[in-house]
Order: sequence, then structure tokens, then C-alpha cells
Amino acid sequence: MLELSGQIIDHEHRLPIRVYYEDTDFSGVVYYANYLKFFERGRSDYLRLIGVHHHELAALPEPLAFAVADIHVRYKAPARIDDLIETRTRMSGLRGASFHVSQRLLRGDQVLTEAEVKAVCIDLNGRLRRLPPDLQARLAACCVNEKDA
Repeated sequence: MLELSGQIIDHEHRLPIRVYYEDTDFSGVVYYANYLKFFERGRSDYLRLIGVHHHELAALPEPLAFAVADIHVRYKAPARIDDLIETRTRMSGLRGASFHVSQRLLRGDQVLTEAEVKAVCIDLNGRLRRLPPDLQARLAACCVNEKDA
């Protein structure tokens, strides 16, 4: 049975997504900004599966959150209404207050979109904070050197 949050296979998180009418423009093609939402779902569910929960970070004595600091997206082919697509996410780097994620959106074997994401750990005032040691350890255990992938 497939988990609602997807699954991790060989250090890669996989999350199936159905393209709905609300995701598309008038022509039935996914609106470009919605790819960012698909990638966000992939990152959030990946973190959830490795035991990193946003509500727990917010409940810390000194609350923390994640923010996207940088994202580079490459659109290769369109997703369309009713497509079954899959977001694939790999942790690709970790340093101080930030972590890097490589993501792809596929329809079958066809890569539709790719993204390189830098996320940072912040306090509730938006200031950068180093990742706490336990969180850093969880993320580091998932890191994959892209040359080895």
C-alpha cells in the first residue's frame, strides 16, 4: 500500500500527484507557478517521512521554520489535466543554516520539470539559525552526493 506521504526509495522521496482542473490554465496545461506547489508538497512530505515535522519546529522553546532562499526551475515539457505525475526529491547538501534539495517532476520516465532548491532555517523573526544538531543529523543521513546518484 502506498503511503499518503509517498515513499523513500534509494534516498529519493517519491510522491505521486494527480493533475486537477484547478492546477491548469484555460488550455488544460499546468500553470507554471503550480509546479512550485508540487515541489513544495514533495519537500514537505519528504521531511515528514524522515521525522521532521513543521509543527514540532514551531513548538520549540525557540521556534524555528524553513524558508526557501533560492530556487532554480527548468521547465522541459508540460503536465496536463488528469496526468499522474510524480515528484522526486533528494537531499543534496547541508551546511550551517541551510540545506539543498534536488527535485524532478516526472510523467512516467519523462522529466517534465527540474528544480534546485536552497532552504534555510529561520526563527520567527526571519533571522537565520543554525540547524539544531538532531535535525542536522536527520538531514545529513539523507544527503546524497549527486555525482554518486
